Amino acid sequence: MKNNLLCSVPRRSVPRRSVPRRVARFGILRITTVITGSLLALVNLGSASAAEPKIIIPLWPEGSAQVALLPQPEGLAAPLTAGRQVPRLQNVANPTLAVYEPPADIKNGTAVIVCPGGGYSILAIEHEGTAVCEWLNTLGVTAILLKYRVPALKDQPNWKAPLEDGQRAIELVRANAKEWGLNPERIGILGFSAGGHLAALASTRFETPEFSDDKATTEKANIRPDFTILVYPAYMTKGKELSELLPVTSKTPPAFMAHAFNDPVTCESSLFYATALKKANVPFDLHIYSKGGHGFGMFPDAGAAATWPARCEDWLRASGLIPEKPLAPNPKK
Repeated sequence: MKNNLLCSVPRRSVPRRSVPRRVARFGILRITTVITGSLLALVNLGSASAAEPKIIIPLWPEGSAQVALLPQPEGLAAPLTAGRQVPRLQNVANPTLAVYEPPADIKNGTAVIVCPGGGYSILAIEHEGTAVCEWLNTLGVTAILLKYRVPALKDQPNWKAPLEDGQRAIELVRANAKEWGLNPERIGILGFSAGGHLAALASTRFETPEFSDDKATTEKANIRPDFTILVYPAYMTKGKELSELLPVTSKTPPAFMAHAFNDPVTCESSLFYATALKKANVPFDLHIYSKGGHGFGMFPDAGAAATWPARCEDWLRASGLIPEKPLAPNPKK
């Protein structure tokens, strides 16, 4: 792996207080130069303090052709959604990876690439992005936030550029595993909604990269994730069956899935994927909550659906992807 792919993002000469804390922490490029008037409203994304990304890597150092083709530059908005201000990143042409390190004393070598949702139009960058990374860090997991290209260009399927970015992300993380203190056989992918579709695509279409061979940084890129986490994945069905874009086989990685029964994005998305995994003899955990709707992410007020991180932690431990919790001492001894 060439070291010139590893580049920290320099701080802009803008007063710190002019950039919301979590936006500055994520290292979004050019964010302060693209917001004008009432077009995009910057909001305080919370006062919780978390470590800044250890490093931010451009997926395609030579740049992306989408820069010249998108109608507006990259920017952040925070419209009200179901009574909440939900930060969303728009017009992403230059995708990146932001690496969030857990505390050194609990780091276990497992990594998860996080794919926010947003209908392949925007990225729900906080409650399906940075907040997820913070949670993963508490488990000793290195969290890697994927800022993938959105929206889709008119002449491409909405998933094509995001899948290129997802496959490239897996390849880069695995290529840097030794330097980052990761186990190259414990690299997973987690996605919400459209990001869940992206994670499922990456988990079923890894035999042939979407990106051309000359862009691969190794002779034969290993772009198969070792495990998959899907939270209310979208675009997974075609009629009453799993989409043909998701060819599940015995090589498909094991999965954890969480969905709400009352989600307008049908929970059959997860049910059909689970059924295909069962037929292929691939282990999985599936949790369908009676209520929760769509887009609950890391929000704590989603009822039982808000317990999915705890259930996912159980699955990660039971699968040997993170260490078991030490047994509490017996007070009777």
